[in-house]
Amino acid sequence: MRVIGIDPGLATIGLGVVDSLGPDDLRVVEWLTIETKPGALGSRLKEIRTDLSDYIKKLKPDLAVVEKIFFAINERTAIDVAHARGVILETIASRSLPIIEPTPLELKSSLTGDGQADKRQMQDMLKLLLKIEEIPRPDDAADALGLAVFGALYHKKRTMLA
Repeated sequence: MRVIGIDPGLATIGLGVVDSLGPDDLRVVEWLTIETKPGALGSRLKEIRTDLSDYIKKLKPDLAVVEKIFFAINERTAIDVAHARGVILETIASRSLPIIEPTPLELKSSLTGDGQADKRQMQDMLKLLLKIEEIPRPDDAADALGLAVFGALYHKKRTMLA
């Protein structure tokens, strides 16, 4: 099973992809970011849709995991990210992919056992779980990779219980 994790944003969207090959066998496909140029909101949203759609078409994931947004430091930023998240969800839905939407607390609790884990703890756990040499960077891509791992583990758990 191939899982894509997506960390929503307007300027930077994190993407992480893992293959779940069996019990305790997760493999990294890749992690990266989509970046939009400053400008009109509509143009940026269109760029997100086009780039994400092309990426999904290329990698053919079986499941998408998109983080729920939980912040409101800057109201304008939160609204712009919400617009981007809406485009991301619609792009995924248009491909008929199942979607899981964990909160940051669920993600952190699932991967580290601590819902208050910081970015470094999450990255260290990803390095351990995925048996990779380097800590995933940038942070947006690392978060997305964590979401992909969450989706693979969530699916595996549901399959075992069925």
